[in-house]
Amino acid sequence: MIPRIHQQGSNTLGLLHYLYGKGTHEEHVDPHLVASFDGMAPDPGRDHSVTKKDLQHLLNQPLSLLDADQRPDNHVWHCSVRAAPDDPILSDEQWGDIARRMVAATGIDPGDGAGCRWAAVRHADDHIHIIATLVREDGRRPDHHRSGKRAQAECRLLEKELGLHQVAPGDGTAAKRATSAERHKAERQGRERPAREELRGNVRRAVAGATSEEEFFDRLAAAGLLIRQRVAPSGDLLGYKVALPDDRNDDQEPVFYAGSTLSPDLSLPRIRERWSGEPPTQSTDTPSHQAKGTTPSGPAAARRRAATTAWQAVLVIDHGEDAVVAAQIAAAGEVLDALAKTSAAHTRTELHEAAFTFERATRSHVKAERGHDRALRQAARDLVHSGPALGRGEDGAATAMMIDMAFFLVTAAAHWHARKGHAQQAVAARQAAEHLRTAYRAAADVPLGVLYQRGRRLSQPLRQRQTAHLRQAVPELAEQVLAEPGWHALAATLADAESAGHDPAALLAEAAGRRELQSADSVSDVLAWRLRRMADLPADPTTMPERTTNAATGSGRATRPSPSRDHHPRKAR
Repeated sequence: MIPRIHQQGSNTLGLLHYLYGKGTHEEHVDPHLVASFDGMAPDPGRDHSVTKKDLQHLLNQPLSLLDADQRPDNHVWHCSVRAAPDDPILSDEQWGDIARRMVAATGIDPGDGAGCRWAAVRHADDHIHIIATLVREDGRRPDHHRSGKRAQAECRLLEKELGLHQVAPGDGTAAKRATSAERHKAERQGRERPAREELRGNVRRAVAGATSEEEFFDRLAAAGLLIRQRVAPSGDLLGYKVALPDDRNDDQEPVFYAGSTLSPDLSLPRIRERWSGEPPTQSTDTPSHQAKGTTPSGPAAARRRAATTAWQAVLVIDHGEDAVVAAQIAAAGEVLDALAKTSAAHTRTELHEAAFTFERATRSHVKAERGHDRALRQAARDLVHSGPALGRGEDGAATAMMIDMAFFLVTAAAHWHARKGHAQQAVAARQAAEHLRTAYRAAADVPLGVLYQRGRRLSQPLRQRQTAHLRQAVPELAEQVLAEPGWHALAATLADAESAGHDPAALLAEAAGRRELQSADSVSDVLAWRLRRMADLPADPTTMPERTTNAATGSGRATRPSPSRDHHPRKAR
């Protein structure tokens, strides 16, 4: 249940016309009173013998107790209370009780017999509006300081008592919610989301990995958005607004939104902060291709590099200073935006949902120390510039590897937010993790199926040797891993690593020891992807020769096992 204290005004009748009208897009249905200060206020919605002016006159009578120069300029208090989309439809009586509790909690009518005059109007199933005059019956002003915080606290109690969806306490860092008019407009136009939310996603994807204003605005234009820039007389750029080409007002003019109204971190000054940080210290866990000064191109290479960078960020989030962690989490949002922007069709929906949901987790009152996020922002840039993934072959398998690592990155962010008491951010991160889990299943099914088949075709001596490596490296996990369907894929990966010249047991111990695995659906899946990344093996096993060490003779000669008739890839995760 979401309360909102609107800006105070001076036009009681004007607000009543809105509350009892059809709405800006005819979304108001059957407007009527559900409660008032004395329970007897006239209702112009149900009683046609009274008018809105009659209700205005009743509400404004306390103003006559004051001299003209004593009356507040903005005497109209306005609060809306909205239920969650999945809440049951409440009755008028229930909404009336909610209104009485809200005015009591906020100090508008605290129950001392001399509160403000107020009325609650319901014009939709899911919310009410409360209008009040900010002069008490005794002529004094009400004590409604911090009424927004008080309203939030009361809504948390109401959710528990009425069995409604329990909203995590906010901290004032959330993006502005779409209004009811914007939501109804989106429904009429057949949009999945209101224009405000659609624009916020477009702007976030445009800024992901961008390194200059020119690049940022070029991306906005390439996304098909209309752009207005605010320029000072000196020629300096002060801000910007964006609009969807087909989102128009009644005069058929585009509806523009400033970046700061889309989200606090999308104002131009906040975006510029992303480009102003100092480079972080060079990591020692750098892939060999970077150490040699080369940068592979293409979606698969970009995803492998992003997975390595995400892994480094997980370690920072687990052990870093708060300001550094906040920067990593903010940049993780850019990586998800870039991944969604370049995703293949079968993962696109879930990756977009993950990025959209995780957006709430990227902001808190912990100020991010920019510069330490340079590696993740570069990973986002690489993803964007590498182009869209086809969803098959090496780039499809590398996508699964990247999503798997993104899951751990987002989960680490959820744990950090939970430790810091950031309730809404922790919830958003956990929800994003679930979308990533679903996207992973879609991305990993085919490449893990191929690995599964390779593992089933290993010779018995070689399979026994990989089992011995497993028991030696992670004895505490061995039985669990051996019982998982994914063991065959892991065994094939161990064999590939051995064939490439690595020590399988040492590599496996390092992969398992880097971070907890309890949040994984399949430990063997996670270890297989980690090993393929650490050993620089192709993510798609079909791109490498199917060679395994001849364990029976110990000669080290490569053999190609004959195909098995067992052609049933398991379901990933």
